[in-house]
Amino acid sequence: MTGPAEAAGVDLYWLPLGAGGHSVRHNGRVYEAVAARIARRPARDLYHAALEVLVPEGRFVIEQAPVRDGNGPQRGVVAGGAVGHRWAGRFRLFRYEVRRWRDGVIPDVAEAVESPRRLTDEQAVAQRLLDLVPSVPTPVWGLDELDAGEMWNSNSMISWLIARSGIAAEEIALPTGGRAPGWDAGLVVARRQTVSAAGTVSQS
Repeated sequence: MTGPAEAAGVDLYWLPLGAGGHSVRHNGRVYEAVAARIARRPARDLYHAALEVLVPEGRFVIEQAPVRDGNGPQRGVVAGGAVGHRWAGRFRLFRYEVRRWRDGVIPDVAEAVESPRRLTDEQAVAQRLLDLVPSVPTPVWGLDELDAGEMWNSNSMISWLIARSGIAAEEIALPTGGRAPGWDAGLVVARRQTVSAAGTVSQS
């Protein structure tokens, strides 16, 4: 239970890709084996990021995940997008949701590696990150529609939120021997938007 001394903060969790789901884990290993072969490097463990945000209002879980059912409001869903191809987003099976879930649960959190990592204790930063969630970019999952240099996925969403809230996302280390595909895409887009916003302000 959160006490007065823990009234604000942002914690990052690294979850093994496909934790609790054998098919996703297997597909992830196949993907990484192919990527490693192409890059001529050893294969690494793949990770999916999630956040837990503490503010005086309460505790919130921030995560991108497949649409489970039509009860999104109960999971704090504030945005979503298509998976694989934009036309496929007409079907629930090919959609993802962005959750800002009060008192929510991170599935398989018991399998998290080198977690949680406290990113900030500043209430203003934690609140800013929480407020940014509904405005996170929602391009097609698995494609590079934003010309960021790699596909957009759940890791992109998390790194975008961290960077846009003012936390030094570039300094966050990945789990030992691991990789988080899509992480850099979020940083690239966040950096581009920050520079664009700064230019707009300077011209006003």
